[in-house]
Amino acid sequence: MLDYFEAIVVGAFQGVTELFPVSSLGHSVLIPAVVGGKWARDLDVSAPESPYLAFIVGLHVATAAALLLFFRRDWVRIVGGFFSSIRHRRVETSGERLAWLIVLATIPVGVSGLLLEHLFRTTLGKPVPAAAFLIANGVVLYGGELLRRRAVATPVAADSPGAAADTDVAADERLSRMSFGRGVLIGSAQVLALLPGISRSGVTMVAGLLRGLSHEDAARFSFLLATPVILAAGVLKIPDLFGPLGAGIHGQVLAGSLASFASAYLAVRFLTRYFHTRTLTPFALYCVLAGAAALAVLTLR
Repeated sequence: MLDYFEAIVVGAFQGVTELFPVSSLGHSVLIPAVVGGKWARDLDVSAPESPYLAFIVGLHVATAAALLLFFRRDWVRIVGGFFSSIRHRRVETSGERLAWLIVLATIPVGVSGLLLEHLFRTTLGKPVPAAAFLIANGVVLYGGELLRRRAVATPVAADSPGAAADTDVAADERLSRMSFGRGVLIGSAQVLALLPGISRSGVTMVAGLLRGLSHEDAARFSFLLATPVILAAGVLKIPDLFGPLGAGIHGQVLAGSLASFASAYLAVRFLTRYFHTRTLTPFALYCVLAGAAALAVLTLR
């Protein structure tokens, strides 16, 4: 059975790794496997009808709640823009455009998740593949940085680099000037995050960078895109917590969710400032080293 210490530790890691470009699912698979013993038995995400999976569902809802709280003003504008667009049958204001960018960019991962999530989790949600994909995630992050530096600069309205003094409204305005095709292409990168070890925020940020966004705007768009996806995944499976899979772990789910909420809120607050001036390179290095170390431990054990 999942105990409270396991729940709090995994919850805190999930909140951080869901938003840091280092893969929360990869860490959810690798941490128990590397620790071994009771952790490996209790926390196996690939096992059929796994209570651990029901636990992770609760953590995702908590992470989404933290994102909603942090970006609450943005979501007021986005939701208002969506209903304004429906009511007036137009897509003109920045709020309306950003709302439809998020809707359209979320469709590919939503459909893919419904069709492929179970297959990928049960066949690839094992420690060795997760470690290999974590290394691949690091390569993708570093490769994205290299390609962006070598790309010829092409000024586009949405590409203006953000500054620390910029307001949230200005940042949303920049994002809203992206073409819908560009937004869907960036959102489609989230499909890769169905593979344990590949980071949702990481691949969407790389896709944004390669389409001309600044680090700050790429991170912001990534977090806005992730919110409905994470929330929908949690809500879709939340009934599991009230069925046999959730029996005996309700307290642990609550403890882990609180840890996940707190760590996710602190993580997004840190990252939105970090990407004003920093890059993905440190995260790329971490993924390669952590994945290689986990692979070595698992192979030699």
